[in-house]
Amino acid sequence: MKYFFILLLIIGNAVNAADLRLPVVRGATAHITADTDTVIRKKSISVGANYGSDFQFFGRTGPVTYPYLSMYAIYNFKSGFFVYGSPVQVIGYYPLIDEIDLGAGYLFKYSKKFSGSISYNRFLFNDDEAQVIKSASSNDINFKNSFDWKFAKSSVEFDYLFGDANDYFLTLNTSKYIETDWGVFDDKDYLSFNPTISAILGTQNFVGRYSSEHLDRLNINNGQIPGLAVPPAFPHYNNGRFNALNYSVKIPIAYNRPHYTFEASWKYSIPVNVEGELKNRHEVFFNLTFYYLFFK
Repeated sequence: MKYFFILLLIIGNAVNAADLRLPVVRGATAHITADTDTVIRKKSISVGANYGSDFQFFGRTGPVTYPYLSMYAIYNFKSGFFVYGSPVQVIGYYPLIDEIDLGAGYLFKYSKKFSGSISYNRFLFNDDEAQVIKSASSNDINFKNSFDWKFAKSSVEFDYLFGDANDYFLTLNTSKYIETDWGVFDDKDYLSFNPTISAILGTQNFVGRYSSEHLDRLNINNGQIPGLAVPPAFPHYNNGRFNALNYSVKIPIAYNRPHYTFEASWKYSIPVNVEGELKNRHEVFFNLTFYYLFFK
């Protein structure tokens, strides 16, 4: 099962930002949380599906709740390189595919306890219907280092986003992976838990960009009539200032078998230093994920 976790790692890294951006550790949005940095030295293909209760992107959500469904396909090369693709649908909105994420990267290992990854992620949105806050950026360069302390695992993750808005972020995570030494139905399955605390620091120019392009959504959310007395999207906010953005606690529970995993996760998110027209608040996110791994 250790090979399985690196695939959850790859999908989950982009998902922390998103609980839906596809990182190589998110995260992503996602994804997803059985976090390990063991580098696979074996060709493999994995496919998966994910349901999320709302989009979150680097600690920020939009004014409207957008539950979503996404699919994943990842190809891992024996060398440590990987490529992936992921279509995303916002539930209840047209079109069928709101977003397609593509990416490539490399997983490496400095030592037995110290490992990392680097990746480039491209987000393609439907220009007419892109509603999620993530749509203000279209490119992400992600670099992550992790250290296993035995009693816990810590990681430092750097992201540079560019597109309609340019931002950079620093994400700090500490997690404790636990698995049962007994089977649920037989001796080939087990449960795993990976409680994680996270802090996101960075700029938030993407918030200002999203606000300027979705004034109708913001006005409805604030009880105003669209088109009447519309205020500037970001009149006096310093969105380019590097600051703490979000703190969160995530508790994933997974059922594992040799080639697949079901996982349910609960995350409590605390946004801080919210600027712009978004009215972010403390929020609970729920995710369901499934992954299947094929070895070649």
